[in-house]
Amino acid sequence: METSRVEADRLVERFPFLRQSTPAVVDDFLRQGVHKRLAPGEFICLEGNQCTFLPFVLSGQARVYKASDAGREITLYRIAAGESCVLTASCILNHIAFPAFAVAETPVEGFLVPASVFRTWIDTHSAWRMFVFDMFAQRLSSIISVVEEVVFRRLDARLAAFLLDSGVERVATTHEAIATELGSSREVVSRLLKEFEHEGLVELERGAIGLTSRNGLLHRAQK
Repeated sequence: METSRVEADRLVERFPFLRQSTPAVVDDFLRQGVHKRLAPGEFICLEGNQCTFLPFVLSGQARVYKASDAGREITLYRIAAGESCVLTASCILNHIAFPAFAVAETPVEGFLVPASVFRTWIDTHSAWRMFVFDMFAQRLSSIISVVEEVVFRRLDARLAAFLLDSGVERVATTHEAIATELGSSREVVSRLLKEFEHEGLVELERGAIGLTSRNGLLHRAQK
């Protein structure tokens, strides 16, 4: 099987909306798109950049986040295989600069579609318009959830929920990484974890956190 056919099959598998497009559109995707691989930690886009491409992730995971002048970060959302970046799409359609940072968390493979080509496809192909509308609806909901969590929910409850959501009894992570995920500081997270340890909810290890009372953490998460 030709390489282009293999890539076309992968695209359609990862992005089912392409089944509603003609084979010529998929071929155009392969011809116009730039096949790209990124290493973990490599930036996809920086705050203030002009968005010249829209990424379509075939494998791996990227993180989109905001950072303060003091260096604190908060995750807005992640982009997994079969997804694209709603902020990039918005920037392309509205001709504005990227308002956040996007970085590869794992090895990422994908296609970069030039902004001008993407605008043309939105104008001419209904399947592309529906894909973008669905992406906006899903991401808007998740970003509102992030805002609600940060503004209205206590940090100790969010920290307890974060530990429980890991689904494991020993969470391999650092206080710094948790702070980045929750949009707080390492010092505050460390203080809360010390409280949890004093209450018998967790056991702090080097580079890991053992969960010793899931019921106790659940009680904290529901406050």
